[in-house]
Amino acid sequence: MARVRYGARTDAEIAAARAKSSKLPDIWSTGVVAVWETDPDVVAAVLPPPLKPTERPLVRANISQVDLPGYPLGAGSVAVAAAHGEQEGWYPLVMPMTHERALVGGREVFGEPKKLGEVAVERDGLVVRASLARHGIAFVEVRGAVSGPLPLPEPAEKTDFYFKFLPGVDGTGFDADPVLVHCVRNEKVRKLEQVTGDIVLRESMYDPVADLPVRRIVEITLGEKTTDQKGRVVERVSAQALLPYIHQRYDDPQQILDLPPEGSAGGRG
Repeated sequence: MARVRYGARTDAEIAAARAKSSKLPDIWSTGVVAVWETDPDVVAAVLPPPLKPTERPLVRANISQVDLPGYPLGAGSVAVAAAHGEQEGWYPLVMPMTHERALVGGREVFGEPKKLGEVAVERDGLVVRASLARHGIAFVEVRGAVSGPLPLPEPAEKTDFYFKFLPGVDGTGFDADPVLVHCVRNEKVRKLEQVTGDIVLRESMYDPVADLPVRRIVEITLGEKTTDQKGRVVERVSAQALLPYIHQRYDDPQQILDLPPEGSAGGRG
């Protein structure tokens, strides 16, 4: 019988796939990072418990082109500064990716709020433009000019916070208590330049980052970096406390909250 591709993989095939993924070389990206101060009450409003605001109400936009073997990837995120106990880090609200492959591991393994979108990083001489777009709206755009090189930072460890959960099959709540994930990234930078410019936030009902107004630009940089990441579950969190924030993950939260008509198959593609 010919190989049935949906059939079970052998132990040897699973082991070979794991070995291949564990030996990936450094993957470098070229991207713009823009950090700005916004209103403290806005940051507090978007953080699900047990996350808390940090001393400074910061927002960070990462917009990168990644040199993945075989095909280029556009990857971005918009995150707010947050703390979990003594650990400070970032809580991403949206993470546009240009390929489905980049969505699967991040969303299903770590609980990252990834969505398909358009990511652009362009440089023409000293002029730089980077943007994140979905549904035809460039909801974040960074524009400016390179104003000079910056010293290379030492390799650094950075933490992002994610909530991993499965919406309930009955259309209410979750199938199990959600978990809070600490995703730790080790970042190395091989080139870094300062950019003088501005940050434009456009209104979008799907990605309402315009609610995080730019009160003061902290920095805009253009750099080349590589990162690895490891995640761990640090605690189970209250389902009732997280439920009011579930709409952050979806363009249409009713898609997971509406029950199918009684007697229907209930398929939601």
